[in-house]
Amino acid sequence: MEKKLKKRFIAGAVCPKCKDQDSMALTKEDGVEKVTCVSCGEQMTQSEPQVAEVVRQHEQVIGVFKP
Repeated sequence: MEKKLKKRFIAGAVCPKCKDQDSMALTKEDGVEKVTCVSCGEQMTQSEPQVAEVVRQHEQVIGVFKP
């Protein structure tokens, strides 16, 4: 069974790529926040502070896995 992510739209937010307003949706999965434009698909991510601490500077992270 696949878990459905809850999207929250950000009122007044403008997509940096397509400039569409009120199209940015926020989801959170495994401590990582993802903002996605529902118009063009542009995505931005931000991890929680404790996740960011384990990432070295200038590295890009797809995910942090905790066994």
